[in-house]
Amino acid sequence: MAALDLLGRRWTMRILWELSQAPAGFRELQRRCERMSSSVLTTRLDELTGACLLTLQADGYHLTQLGQELVEALSPLDAWSRRWAKVTTGESEGLK
Repeated sequence: MAALDLLGRRWTMRILWELSQAPAGFRELQRRCERMSSSVLTTRLDELTGACLLTLQADGYHLTQLGQELVEALSPLDAWSRRWAKVTTGESEGLK
């Protein structure tokens, strides 16, 4: 339940997704996550670092091995959500 609580917090999944694409410093991450306030980003980065999902290195924030495993574990959910989006927008009649 603690993991779901953390993942359900606003912007958490977006931060993980952005860092799965490439490491980023604070300003770059804030730019990628348009409209996120600096205080929320700071809080989420602290929470994710405290949960051993991120690490801060000289070139920015990186996913840890545990963070990478989490992103991989969420991959089936991503695939399902893409199929779901097609169904709900009427793009794929065969999935209904």
